[in-house]
Amino acid sequence: QVQLVESGGGLVQTGGSLRLSCAASGRVDSRDVMGWYRQAPGKQREKVATITGGGSTNYADSAMGRFTVARDYAKNTVHLQMNSLKPEDTAVYYCSVLSIYGYTYWGQGTQVTVSS
Repeated sequence: QVQLVESGGGLVQTGGSLRLSCAASGRVDSRDVMGWYRQAPGKQREKVATITGGGSTNYADSAMGRFTVARDYAKNTVHLQMNSLKPEDTAVYYCSVLSIYGYTYWGQGTQVTVSS
């Protein structure tokens, strides 16, 4: 089992920045893929950014150039730096771990609201 705890969400104006953090505990392996997803009201959950055990990153088109995902392997944490935020970035953001054993774990989610 893997437990995930997110922090850092909140309310920000258009053009502002937020940094999300996620601490993983339990059966975490440095080879796991960690990342961030989001779900806006009435929409499906979508990937924002992921980072592999080797440090390779992958971003949604909507996040490219504005968001940066980073990982601290020693502390089993993953961060999402979000800059130039837009109202359409408003969503609940979820931390995820895809373990090397094939299981996907989710955090409880943190609300990000961008006001226009």
